[in-house]
Amino acid sequence: MRDSRRTRLVLVVLLLVSLTLITLDLRGGGSSPVDKPRSLVASLFAPIERGAAAIVRPVKGAITAVGNVGRSQHKIDRLQAQNDTLETQLRTQPYNAARVAELDAMLKVAGAGQYRTVPAQVIAVGPGQGFAWTATIDVGSRDGVRPDQTVVNGQGLVGRVKRVTATTATVILANDPTTTIGARVEGSLQLALLTGHGMQPMQLALLDPQKSVSPGDRIVTFGSTNGKPYVPGVPIGSVIAVRGTPGSLTRIATVAPYVSYTALDLVGVVIVPPRTNPRDSVLPHPAPTVTVTTTVTASPQSTATSKAHSSASSTPTAHSTPTARSTPTP
Repeated sequence: MRDSRRTRLVLVVLLLVSLTLITLDLRGGGSSPVDKPRSLVASLFAPIERGAAAIVRPVKGAITAVGNVGRSQHKIDRLQAQNDTLETQLRTQPYNAARVAELDAMLKVAGAGQYRTVPAQVIAVGPGQGFAWTATIDVGSRDGVRPDQTVVNGQGLVGRVKRVTATTATVILANDPTTTIGARVEGSLQLALLTGHGMQPMQLALLDPQKSVSPGDRIVTFGSTNGKPYVPGVPIGSVIAVRGTPGSLTRIATVAPYVSYTALDLVGVVIVPPRTNPRDSVLPHPAPTVTVTTTVTASPQSTATSKAHSSASSTPTAHSTPTARSTPTP
């Protein structure tokens, strides 16, 4: 607008009218002469204000909603993450409880045998390095693990370390068919050699065939020089069957191992052997109940004798008893 004398005059007049109306309104108090004109103007512009509000309200709501989209999505993502975490905890709770129980059992074995161990987790199981039964664990040379060290878990003997890297180690499991372990029968000095048979029970051969072994007898490691590859006293398994008689050339016992070699998780590598032989102290007390069977192979002579006795006992024998008659004397 161009500045002119007329424009300035109009502005001055409007300013004076405004001041006059304000003064009259203030002095009039509750009965202000401006009330009627104000009410008239308000009634005239009220429909226009309501219409404008009706038009502006959705637009304002949409603008507000657009501004809240980012905050709402962030809240949804946060709640979804919390829900996923709770679901994961719920699913893994039984597994975590089982791992705690495994670790507790392994620590009890290590404590009873005075074995200094390094805990490890099995990260792979399968054939390797020319052996049918091996496992890979997540500890290595920088954890103090060396070849020919004993590996145990909460049930007993797992195997021995074969190969070591900085962060992993390969373990030959005790049930590998190429594995032979020096063993001892619980409560005696009776020695034997225990051989793995994969998924089948182990085979125990007594060094002295004159000695006897019975189903239910428990077997532990005899131990090696300097505790390598096997420390003494580690539980291996229980005798479930015996084949052969004392004194025969073949005196073999079948042993069910305590360790499940297809379900390995937490193990411990014995990096320091015990100072003294723990003997049978690592075995659980009392001994677990096992189902046992006995197979006895008899010699041919004893078989023939038993058949003869059987035939004699099964053939009936007739005995004739004479009857005495008395003749009357005439």
